[in-house]
Amino acid sequence: MVEDGPGQDDRLPADARLDRLEERLAEAQRKEAVRTGKAPASDASEQMGQKVLSLLIGGLLGGTLIGWLLDELLGTWPTLFITLMVLGTASGFWSIIKISNTNTKTKRDL
Repeated sequence: MVEDGPGQDDRLPADARLDRLEERLAEAQRKEAVRTGKAPASDASEQMGQKVLSLLIGGLLGGTLIGWLLDELLGTWPTLFITLMVLGTASGFWSIIKISNTNTKTKRDL
């Protein structure tokens, strides 16, 4: 549809035009909220999921990177690489377990 006029399609009945106008208005408001940074905040579940993911990936990548660097410096390839990768992954899981236990205790206290 080419918008030469005010954006209305005269072939549609009045209710359909109003519905279309409301859709366009809602879309414009959503885009404006994103543009100005006033978009709705993420909920607690989404934030918790992002935190868990970052802990798991951070532990894995941190342990792997440190193990690789130490192996390169000490010439012990792949001993420290594998050991610190496993320890980093375990620390990521341990952090996730601590978070889940903390949240459970907090919910029980309420």
